[in-house]
Amino acid sequence: MRALILVGGYGTRLRPLTLSCPKPLVEFANKPMIIHQIEALKVAGCTEVVLAINYQPEVMMGFIQEWQEKLGVRIVCSQEKEPMGTAGPLALARETLDDGKGTPFFVLNSDVICDYPLKDMLDFHKARGAEATILVTKVDDPTKYGVVVMDEYGQVQRFVEKPKEFVGDKINAGIYVCSPSILNRIELRPTSIEREVFPHVAADNRLYAYTLNGYWMDVGQPKDYLKGLHLYLDSMAIRQSPQLAKGSGINGNVLVDPSAKIGEGCLIGPDVSISAGCVIGNGVRLSHCVVMRGVRIKDHSKVESCIVGWDSTVGAWSRLENHCVLGEDVTVKDELYLNGAIVLPHKEIKESVSTPAIIL
Repeated sequence: MRALILVGGYGTRLRPLTLSCPKPLVEFANKPMIIHQIEALKVAGCTEVVLAINYQPEVMMGFIQEWQEKLGVRIVCSQEKEPMGTAGPLALARETLDDGKGTPFFVLNSDVICDYPLKDMLDFHKARGAEATILVTKVDDPTKYGVVVMDEYGQVQRFVEKPKEFVGDKINAGIYVCSPSILNRIELRPTSIEREVFPHVAADNRLYAYTLNGYWMDVGQPKDYLKGLHLYLDSMAIRQSPQLAKGSGINGNVLVDPSAKIGEGCLIGPDVSISAGCVIGNGVRLSHCVVMRGVRIKDHSKVESCIVGWDSTVGAWSRLENHCVLGEDVTVKDELYLNGAIVLPHKEIKESVSTPAIIL
């Protein structure tokens, strides 16, 4: 089986992290976001994954060389000369996706983190003879989203964008199974699969929706990224994953890379990931935060609800809170307070930031 991942554009919502690398390569739970998806695709039987890219292709090529062998999956790039939307990339990669035997393929948005019920979704798709199957997830407030209206068998009847009155509570979760016949509906131009292709498939009674039972999050912006980490770690705890940290000073769900060093008297958690090569000083308090590769957090600092980018340093007795995002190689001097600061890469912060601000 094959799959296509919509790697897409500039990742502006996740800046300053995406100023250093493409969004799919930003770490999530201590490995690049896109690796979670490729691992799930491999379990579902995929042997080849196409990355549809139009930003920093040379960085993505380096990623492919590093990870292809590790994962045992062939990874190829389909480079767009211009942004092709969510359907155009399928037309561009048509020769790879269509094996000539009618084998379905997966399409994924690279921002999505969930339990990835890909095998079950594929079985559902085949059993119904669908041309396309959309993964849908239930939300509490459907008025913010495009709602998928379907019957009790999962057949999609229509789409309603941000409904004013209740028509359903299932929304598009950004993962699809498609049969190769759908490629005949897609022109080689920038186009949307959700707005320009799926309505026609639905009109022919060939579009179905498979409901996701587990967690789901679009992690394309910092607040949602941190919420997604909470859901992901919670899922690990439910599965009783041995990768979760244990011991004194660990509170709740925490993921620590084996190469990270943690000092004495620390209190870490809940909902924290600490990546490779990090050094956490004595008496540090970390909660609801992401500490990326190579970060140093000095003694007695407190970091809450923040993302600390690669190779950054947080000074002793400093306090970071309220969704601060430090880009790559940022230095925060000792005894500073940062409240909601968004700091671009390679900056040195010498003064406190008491109200949310972007530090250029």
